[in-house]
Amino acid sequence: MDRRRRLRSGRPPRRKEAIDLDDVVYGIHAIEEALAAGEPLRRIYVGDERKRDPALRLLLERAEATGVPIRFESRSFFTQFPYRAHQSVVGFGQPFPYVTLGEVLALDGTEGGRLYVVLDHITDPHNAGAIVRSAECAGATAVVIPERRSAGINATVRKAAAGATAHIPVARVANVADALRTMKKANVWIAGAALGEGAKDYTQVDLTGDLAVVIGAEGAGISPVVRKECDYLVRIPMYGEIDSLNASVAAGILLYEVRRQRAR
Repeated sequence: MDRRRRLRSGRPPRRKEAIDLDDVVYGIHAIEEALAAGEPLRRIYVGDERKRDPALRLLLERAEATGVPIRFESRSFFTQFPYRAHQSVVGFGQPFPYVTLGEVLALDGTEGGRLYVVLDHITDPHNAGAIVRSAECAGATAVVIPERRSAGINATVRKAAAGATAHIPVARVANVADALRTMKKANVWIAGAALGEGAKDYTQVDLTGDLAVVIGAEGAGISPVVRKECDYLVRIPMYGEIDSLNASVAAGILLYEVRRQRAR
């Protein structure tokens, strides 16, 4: 389905233009992070009822300092957005600045080596955003996502990432398996998060050096063709009745195990 959707209901922006919801940033914290990181916002819309809200003081000051136009709108304006948590604060940004795989492979790593997080067709934007947030918090070099059958960096992802998308490079690739082959040629080891035969306990595997951690979609996990490109598979032991973790939780555990091993 075409992800470029026009807003059809409510009072439209004064400039008649097609709105790509991938370019929308919403919520006070997400917009404050975008402004603090210098992310180019075209304008910000604020509800009339929040003109004198102390919680928006810093946001409005930063917007004024950086020259981002602010428009105050009635509540009916915000009904055209499909987000429940917009807090009557919505910003229109530029299209997300994806980078190329070659560009992220050329980046320097932190102490202990480069660390990439590769998402294998994770379609849930809340999971994708949470993983990007964990990747940034863990000091990852970059995140890699596929172009198709995957959540792009849209408003929901940015919201779930709590501003992390403004601080970590995100590369978009045509094919995950091909991207992993390219990464291996660049001397990056590939660790796939998986269950079942062939997977080793994540604490028993060497996760130091230049590394890419592959996280698959919930339920299906990493695809067979991507699994074949992994140098090794790692699993997180389950001690309850449920046989798997939420993808974003699993990503956080693995990324901080990487940090733990590199700090030794």
